[in-house]
Formats: sequence, structure tokens, C-alpha cells
Amino acid sequence: MACASLAELTDDLKTIGVDLAGSSPDFSKSKRPPDAMIDRWAETAALAEPETRAVAIWAIREAAHAAGIVPASIQELYLACAAGKWSGKTVPAMNLRGWSYHTCRAVFRAGQELDSKLFIFEQAVGEALYAQQPPLEYAAAVLAAALREGHTGPVFLQADHDQINAKAYLADPKAEVRKLENIMREQVAAGMYSIDIDASTVVDLSLATVEDQQRVNAELTAHFTEFVRGIEPKGVSISLGAEIGEVGHENTTPEELRAFMKVYLEEMAKRSAKLPIVSKISINSGTYHGGKVLPDGTLAEVNVDYDLLKTISTICRSEYNMAGAVQHGASTLPGTQLAKLPKAEAVEVHLALGFNNLIFDHPALPQTIKDQIKEYTFANHLSEKGAGETDAQFFYNTRKKSWKVMKKPFWEMPKAAETAIMASLQEMFRNMFTWMNVGGTSKLVDDNTTLVKIAPPVPEALRKARAA
Repeated sequence: MACASLAELTDDLKTIGVDLAGSSPDFSKSKRPPDAMIDRWAETAALAEPETRAVAIWAIREAAHAAGIVPASIQELYLACAAGKWSGKTVPAMNLRGWSYHTCRAVFRAGQELDSKLFIFEQAVGEALYAQQPPLEYAAAVLAAALREGHTGPVFLQADHDQINAKAYLADPKAEVRKLENIMREQVAAGMYSIDIDASTVVDLSLATVEDQQRVNAELTAHFTEFVRGIEPKGVSISLGAEIGEVGHENTTPEELRAFMKVYLEEMAKRSAKLPIVSKISINSGTYHGGKVLPDGTLAEVNVDYDLLKTISTICRSEYNMAGAVQHGASTLPGTQLAKLPKAEAVEVHLALGFNNLIFDHPALPQTIKDQIKEYTFANHLSEKGAGETDAQFFYNTRKKSWKVMKKPFWEMPKAAETAIMASLQEMFRNMFTWMNVGGTSKLVDDNTTLVKIAPPVPEALRKARAA
């Protein structure tokens, strides 16, 4: 298989019955693209030159809409949780970087096995940069996977860790805020209708009162809440999250939650009492992003404070009409620990490196690709090696940054290897969904999600091709 050219994409659209003659392309009478065509579009969206890539991304989203696959906000579901209409489930929010199309196909297959639609595809700002995978490209991979696997209904896309850089904010607050606003515009344009605001980086624990410690965090979160409400598409209420405890640092306390919410609600009242507030809170409960790596490259045991998660979630629901606490840094926890999250009433869990590890360490992954990953990581990122960090720790923590040069080799790997890795991923997702207790949730999701089809702008390259 290879990327499609612009002319081939135009022919594909005509083949499936898209009307290209009018003022705007019309998919209303089109057929579902054949599997091979979807595969080709997905590869083009990931690897082609910018103009052709833009057309493939646009075609995937329009074809998804025509098939009843719609990027959606999880806001209504979280408000239903806050109201006590469902509980005992923890929504898996998955960062699926690099080999995104194939990995997302495994997600949808696992979801269909368990009759589940209660899961989120998310992308952090840092991932978009180091994997050279902008939000539009990531969203296209997810939607193409949904189309390929016959999914229908909502697809939840989430911006993870829209984070204030503390040093940059101290140097020039307005510039750092503008930077994050521009990122949010790009994410919303891609259909990411859930956004996690993270200003926890500016929390100052040296201040005398907890309220003062959380003040700047709360003020910035209120600012970005108002900003997102001003750019969200008509008919869409974007789901927003806040963060009050930076993951990997001190555990969050109920006092910090109440202090943050006091300032945040005061700030929101100054703006508009009618603006919907955040619907969840990310906290630190003892975990680390990517796990805590020992010198030999293995992972240390992590003690998660499940009682804290339950306490914070209870306060969120009973006092603030929010869905609950979000658990970060959990994908490398064993299943016995992950299975405790629904009982602790954590509303959402963020998962990333475990899936990446499965792919990079899989016995079916060709050794040539494994060698490329290692060679690139040591040749290009050795300056990031921490003091006292072993080679094994460095490689484990940093190899994810090889994705920007590994996307093409992964697309070109032998079919047998691709099939074997996707099967292992599907099993991993099936286990994860079982531990999170999100099986049998398709009706819950469909009944509590409003679908609003937001047509993407027609790429200029396609306009030119149609006029030619």
C-alpha cells in the first residue's frame, strides 16, 4: 500500500458517489469507502505531503459523518454521572501515539466485543509535538479507525494536559496564555470537544494559605473556561477538566480541592453565572506519568491512594455537581490495581505508556524496527538523560520520542507482524475495559450524548482540483 495522490483522492471520492459538482462537496448520497480505500486514506493522512494530507483528513471526517460517526463532547455523560444516573465505571482516556490508526482499530474492536462506547481518545500537546502528529492528523486516525471497524455514534476526542509552562508564564504571562489559546483553537477545529486545562504547574506551595497556593491556578482555569466557551461550535458544550495536583508530586488534599473551587467559582461568577464550569478534577494520588522506572529499566510498585480518589470524587459530586476525580499515570499499573478504580469512583483514568510499551517490546515487531528506535533515541535525545539515570531508564523514558521518524517504518512492516501486534493490543484494551467496568455501555453513551456534525472547511487543494 502507498499514499494516495491528490488526483487519486479525487477519483476515490467520485467512486463512492460524492458529488463534487456543486458549490461544496456533497456526501449525502455517497457509499461507505471500501476497506482498502479507508486504509489508503489513513496512510495518506499520516504520511503524505501537506496538501494531499489535508484532503485525506477532510475526506475521512466527511465520510465518517456520512456513516454516522461524529466527534462529540462527553459533557452530558459526566453531568449524568454527577447527578447519580450512573456510577462504578471509570472512563479510559487513551493516548495512542504514532501508530494511531492501527491501535485505534484495536480499540474499536475491543469495544464491539464488550458492547462499549465509553472510552476517550486523547492527545497531549507534548505528544503532538514529539510525534509530529497535529490534532487534525490524530483525529483523522481515530475517525478512520472507527469507519474501518464499523463503529457508529459518538467518538470522544480529548486534549490532554493543555498545560501552562510555569517558567514561560513567569517571564511573560500574556504570551503564554495566548500560546495556549492558539493551541486550543487548533484542538477544537480537530473535533477535540473535551479539553483538560492544566494550570497546576503554577501552584505555589510556599504561600501561607491553601487558597493562595491555588489562586493563580484557579484564575487561569477560569480564564480558559471562558475562552473555550467562546470558541466552541454551536450546539456543542465542550467538556472541561481542571487539575489541582501535579502528577508525580505531593498528593492532593480535600482542602486543596475546596480552596481551588472557591477561587474558581468566584472568578467564574465575575465572568458569567451561566457559563458551564469544569466537570472533573485531575489530582495526584501517588502515581507517576509512565510509571517510576528502576535503574534496571523495570517498574517500581506504586501505592495508589484509592481512599483519596473516592473522597475527592464524593466531594465533587455532592458539593460542586461534577463527575469526580481523574486518575493520571496509571497505564503501567497491574490489572489488580486498575480494577480498583471504579470502586474508588474515579470518573476517568489517563492511559498512555503501557500501550506504547506493548508495541515497542512486542516479540513480533521486526528487530530492524526495534534497532531503529534505539539508534534514533540515543543519537538524538541523549542530552535529555538525567543525572544518575541508567541507559535502561533513559531509553524507557525517552523512546516514545522516536515516533516522528518511525511512523513510516510501522506502516511498512510485514502484515503478519501488524496482525499479531493489533491482536495483542485488542486483548489489552479488552482487559482494560473490563477492569474499568465500561462493558455494556453503548446505550448509556448513545442516550446521553448529543451528536452535532460540524463540517470541516474544504481544503484549498481540493477546491483547486475540482476547478481544474
